[in-house]
Parts: sequence; structure tokens; C-alpha cells
Amino acid sequence: MNLVEVLREQVRQRPQAAAIIETKRGKDVFTSFAELDRQSAHIAARLKKSGLVAGDPVLIFHPMSAELYAVLLGVFRIGAVAMFLDPSAGRRHIERCCELQPPRALIASPKAHLLRLVSPALRRVPRQFVVGPWFPGATSLVKIGGEMPLATCEPCAHDAGALLTFTSGSTGMPKAAIRTHGFLRAQHKVLARHIQLVPGEVDLTTLPVFLLANLASGVTSVVPDADLKSPGWVRPGPILDQIQRLGVTRCAASPAFFERLLEGGGQTRAAFTRFRKIFTGGAPVFLRLLDQLHAVAPTCLVAAVYGSTEAEPIAHLIAREISAADRQAMRRGAGLLSGVSIAEIRLQIIRDTWGQPLGSFTVDEFAAMKLAPGQTGEIVVAGDHVLKGYLQGRGNEETKFRVGAETWHRTGDAGRLDQAGRLWLLGRCSAKVRDARGEIYPFAVECVAMEQPSIRRAAFVNYEQKRLLAIEAGPAFNERVRQDLARELDWALLDDIRFEKRLPVDKRHNAKIDYPALLQMLRRE
Repeated sequence: MNLVEVLREQVRQRPQAAAIIETKRGKDVFTSFAELDRQSAHIAARLKKSGLVAGDPVLIFHPMSAELYAVLLGVFRIGAVAMFLDPSAGRRHIERCCELQPPRALIASPKAHLLRLVSPALRRVPRQFVVGPWFPGATSLVKIGGEMPLATCEPCAHDAGALLTFTSGSTGMPKAAIRTHGFLRAQHKVLARHIQLVPGEVDLTTLPVFLLANLASGVTSVVPDADLKSPGWVRPGPILDQIQRLGVTRCAASPAFFERLLEGGGQTRAAFTRFRKIFTGGAPVFLRLLDQLHAVAPTCLVAAVYGSTEAEPIAHLIAREISAADRQAMRRGAGLLSGVSIAEIRLQIIRDTWGQPLGSFTVDEFAAMKLAPGQTGEIVVAGDHVLKGYLQGRGNEETKFRVGAETWHRTGDAGRLDQAGRLWLLGRCSAKVRDARGEIYPFAVECVAMEQPSIRRAAFVNYEQKRLLAIEAGPAFNERVRQDLARELDWALLDDIRFEKRLPVDKRHNAKIDYPALLQMLRRE
């Protein structure tokens, strides 16, 4: 079944309800479920008339908006594959992605079409469309006439490709993650259950896949009045105004996004009283942020969600269920509590051999690899909404292995399960510090540092054979705080605590420490 059929069910149930609300030039623009369906049907007709057929990859460059989802649904309608990559990663990244999967069409905003001036790969794309009235050499998807809207959807098998995205490829050729129509339907069911999507709710939506889940669940999506390419740098004022003006009741976003909203002071408290549900993830969610969110929205469900590109979600933690004993354990190096794994996923901890391919195992061999509760190792997962492989198999050897007929995914994260079956994260396997004093993972140390209100970010690394805690400190940080922190971390046997003006973070969420970039930065100093 084509994924669009799931979305069209909401069109039949609530045609005039707002599907997407945007703020453009100071005015709120409402797009109903019926209007989104109509626009996507016209776009699908134009794409089909151009010669595109089921299975053709269509590269899309457009910011999160009603226009983007009209295009996306139009691509899905004809059974084509929507292809997304990050143009801000540079021309080389664009060329590599298009080499892995040459697109049959490009759909982009007028601004994004300018990339054709510097990218030979984009100039080679045989069909060019613009989301706007006009651009040289491109067919407009706004000025549509002459074609009847495509009333039907191309039938799609469970394993038919629907969505293709790429990793950054910062250390080599990017990996391409292909999500099928069946995979996206399974992921939607899991997301709808675990982030509690209820028809009629109004969601401040920062993540594209969550907006897709909202459309399938009858939830109204409000696109933040901000540049979502940099969630850690958004201006809180306009977004907080939207929350109050548009009656937003829920939000799922990265920790960096919520940290910015919390800087709104009294305006934040007034806006957050409307929230009934807050979910944050995509990066480590330290207790300080959960406590701050709970303080400004005391009656709201506040939860941290753990997941990855290949498996979203994996586990979740409700803030009010964190005990005093849990907090004390985190202060003593237990890692970051992430709650229980969801019912739809199978999660195991195996010995940390990250960097070495695993191959295939029998069920009995795999059972022997599993670690007991309390032991730290690699987190591996399997399930219907866990990506089974990458395009052309590139990356499978590193992150996939087989147990009988089932494919398992290696998250690359280290963790352990406690006696209650809850997951504790320790950080990336590749960031583990190993020296003559033993092994220690970054989150064990960073959780303690992030308890300090005057520390914005912290990163624990092995630098020049020394255990170094790098700190991005706020104005309230002083020598006394430093001494208190050193005492709390006496068990970590630190060699140095160093202050940095800014610690490097990932581009997507602006919240995860980029450990390789940090080590390069330290070497340059």
C-alpha cells in the first residue's frame, strides 16, 4: 500500500482542519488536509507528465513548509523515491551523494537552484522543477495548469522505496538510508504510540519525519518561525509568540532547541503553560534540561526519547519517574538514564567490539554474546522500524549483522541495562577512553559536569594520553565551581579540566559533541 493512502485517511476524516500552519512575513498561513491533498495531486500529475515513473529518485531541496509536504506527497503518489541530502555539507557532499544515487529529477526552491552553478552533478539531472513561479531551465510546480490532478496513488509493495537520506560522509563516502513504504508505516505506528499523537492536537514541529507522522495522525503541525537548520541558535521570541497565538499543546525537538526557548524568561513560562506533552531527543538529554522543562511546565508530560536515524525511537524516559537514587547513580559515573526500550524493538547489550565487522551468528551464538544486566557494551537493536541496510550495501558491514534470518543494527552507542531492564547510555563506543587506569566512557563524566548550572557543555576525551574534561562555561562559572567539580569527579581520575570558548557540536541538532572535531581543535591550540 502506498504511504499516501494512510495520510489520505485524515483528509477524509478532517478535510478542513489545519494540517500545517506557517508564519510568513508576520502572517499565519493555514493549509488544510484537503488543500494539501489537492496540491499534492496536481504536483503528482505534473511529475508523471514529465515522464517520471515509480522507483525514480527525486532530489528535493526545500525548507520545512506546506510546500515541501505537498511536493513530498506528490512524489510518493507516483511511487517515486524522495531523496534528501544536506546541501550545507558542501559541493563535494552533493557530488558524492548523486554519484551513489543519480537523481532523475530535482525539485528545489529558486535559491536552492543556484547550487546548479557550482555542482556538475545537479546540472546533469535530466528534469528540473522549481517550487516557485519561475527559474531559468526549470518547470514551475506552482503555476500548474492543463493537467487534471492525479486522483489515484501508484500501488507500492511493502519493500518499495519511499525515502532516501544520506549521512554526512565527513570521513568518507556518505551512507544512503533507504526507507520503504512499509518501513515508514511501521515507524509511524511506533511514533504515534510512543509520542502519543492524538487527532486534533497542535504540535510545534521541528523534525521532518515527525511532521509526516503528524499528517498521518490528524495532528496540526506548526512550523517554527525560525531557521531550523540551526536549532541551537533560533530566536525564542517569535516561536514563543506562535505557541501562545496558535494554541500549541505539544512539541518534540532537540535539547538545543528547548534550551533556546528556555531563555525567553517570563514569556517562556507563559507559553509553556499551554503544553501538555514535551519530548526531546536526537542528542544526550541531561537531567538539568528535563528539570528545567518540568519547572516551566509542571503539569506537562516531559520525556526524553533515545533513537537514531536507523531506529527511531528506541527507548524513552519520563522525567517524573527519575528517582533520587537514579540521580545519585548518575553523579557517581553510572551514565545517562534513558529509560525502558519500547515494546516494538528488541534491544541487547553485547561486548564492545565497535570497529570490527560481526558477520552472522546462530541464535545460540548470539545468546552467548549478550551481556548480563550491569555490564557495559554495545547497544544493538532489531525490529520492523529498524533499518535493515543501506543503498548498495555501503555501510552494512560496519553497522549490520545477522542472527539467523534477522538483521540487527549496531547503534555505535555504549550502554548497559539495569536489573529493572532500563537502559543507561555511556556515549559513543568510538569515544571510549582506554588507558593504564582502565576504561571510561564519556557520558559517565559528562553527566556529572552537566549538573552544574554554569556549564553549558562538557566533553570528556583522551588528549595526549591524558584524561581531559573540556568545558564550555557560562558567566557564572568560577574557580570554586571548578574545585567542587574536580572533587565530585575524583573517581574519574582526571588529569585536567580545560575551558573552551565553544565546544563543537553536530550540525543537525546542535547538541551532540563532535569528538573528532574537538580533538582537532585541541591540537590546533
